[in-house]
Amino acid sequence: MAPRIALLHAMRASMAPIEAAFARAWPEARLAQLLDDALPADLERAGGVDAAMERRFVALTRTAVDAGADAVLFTCSAFGRAIEAARDAVSVPVMKPNEAMVAAAVARGAPVALLATFAPTLDSMRPEFEAEAARQRCALDLRTAHVAGALAALRAGDAERHDAAIAEAAARLGGGGTVVALAQFSMARAAERVRAATGGTVLTTPDTAVAELRRRLLAG
Repeated sequence: MAPRIALLHAMRASMAPIEAAFARAWPEARLAQLLDDALPADLERAGGVDAAMERRFVALTRTAVDAGADAVLFTCSAFGRAIEAARDAVSVPVMKPNEAMVAAAVARGAPVALLATFAPTLDSMRPEFEAEAARQRCALDLRTAHVAGALAALRAGDAERHDAAIAEAAARLGGGGTVVALAQFSMARAAERVRAATGGTVLTTPDTAVAELRRRLLAG
């Protein structure tokens, strides 16, 4: 029987991109999805990941594992420390949404343009890029941008404005041999538009996460 993968979401907009990524790369996987869409507002209110947030992530993860998950994938990139706490609390693989993309981007050895539509994501991910560059023993040229207003547009149903804003930001920040990394699952829908705007390599969190999770589980 194919592995059962628990997908834990903090935004509804993350659900369709990861479903599409699994459909493309691993349709046999059995998906179980859990949404807590109060998490982003609670994170902003708390000013960052605190002990209460860590306990909440541990509880969500244990619920997924108790329900039979063979692995857990979080789909929101702003909660790194809380996901690490959850990883330490269970015996099945627990993946951050961005760890596979971070490793792939750093391995390219090129400047990286990291874009996010949820500002706290950038604070969470910069240390992850720095740690991965140290692990791979390579230099890191990381440029970041918060695409203000894009997430609000998507939540309001204006996907066109969302995608256009991301593509415009990528064109300003990237270019040449720059690797564009789209930090959130909800941004994956703009990938083709970003490729057209920059002419370069574009990495998304859903596609890299599914590929890495499949590799880990099937290798075992």
